[in-house]
Amino acid sequence: MNKKLGMAVIIAAAFTSGYASAADKVIKIDGSSTVYPVTEAVAEEFQIATKNKVTVGESGTGSGFKKFCRGETDISNASRPIAQKEMDACKEAGIQFIELPIAFDALTVVVNSKNDWVKSLSVEELKKMWEPKSSVKNWKQVNAAYPDKALALFGPGTASGTFDYFTEAINGKSKASRTDYTPSEDDNVLVQGVSGNTGGLAYFGYAYYEENKDKLRAIPISAKAGSPAVMPSPEAVKDGTYQPLARPIFIYVNATSAAFKPEVKAFVNYYLEHAPTLVKEVKYVPLTTEDYAAVKEHFKALKPGTGFGGKNEVGIKVKDLINRIK
Repeated sequence: MNKKLGMAVIIAAAFTSGYASAADKVIKIDGSSTVYPVTEAVAEEFQIATKNKVTVGESGTGSGFKKFCRGETDISNASRPIAQKEMDACKEAGIQFIELPIAFDALTVVVNSKNDWVKSLSVEELKKMWEPKSSVKNWKQVNAAYPDKALALFGPGTASGTFDYFTEAINGKSKASRTDYTPSEDDNVLVQGVSGNTGGLAYFGYAYYEENKDKLRAIPISAKAGSPAVMPSPEAVKDGTYQPLARPIFIYVNATSAAFKPEVKAFVNYYLEHAPTLVKEVKYVPLTTEDYAAVKEHFKALKPGTGFGGKNEVGIKVKDLINRIK
């Protein structure tokens, strides 16, 4: 989008929606439970530094976008790109958004700490377990060398961006998954499920594994049968070897809020300035210095739009993403 045209639309939207004279100083955020630890850490620091009030919910990426596209929040945490139907909802409501990658996550597959038979899993084996209409209910069905033990699957609900990314990366299509598993938008529920069941398996963001690695065991993943299996780690994300489950995570900023609510603009600037430190603290992987600089310039220009065109995409680089938004 032409920068001048984009700003003109934002200004018009501001007066239409009443943001220009808004008295509400609360910065409202909701969305992804994966991104929640980062945003919550930033919000805590920002509130101490500025005395502004920030509320951060974790209803899931999909539910967060619904609120965002109804104009109920200023910022939406997202563990996947905005989808076409969400873009359409925002457009219908006159809401433009600024897409900002803020970190990388190693989506982590975990089993019970007493599971001593799984040394690694391939994408093919994960697909066998998770594909739509899968009949796999026993570990021996995954691999004949495994014990005859019931497989108990736990995973994010369908409103989760983690669910969308995993199904895209493993099953080849977003939201394509078996339905007979135990779902929850709360990653802590998934941790409890696997830690309480010797045959359990789940997937969620790396930070939740780090918080609970005394109860769970992370599994190395190989992109295909016979290829080296790689453990999730910040180093494996940075060097590109943890594939296909390394992914960028985002915040989406209401463009009108960014332009006409000084506290929102200040919060996002604070977020991007302190992200390298706080992202590490909550056990995610910071972007490179060059990528953070590009994201800061992108926000400074208040460029609305997305680099994904309404579709999820596995393996994209931040620099390429930023360059797509014109």
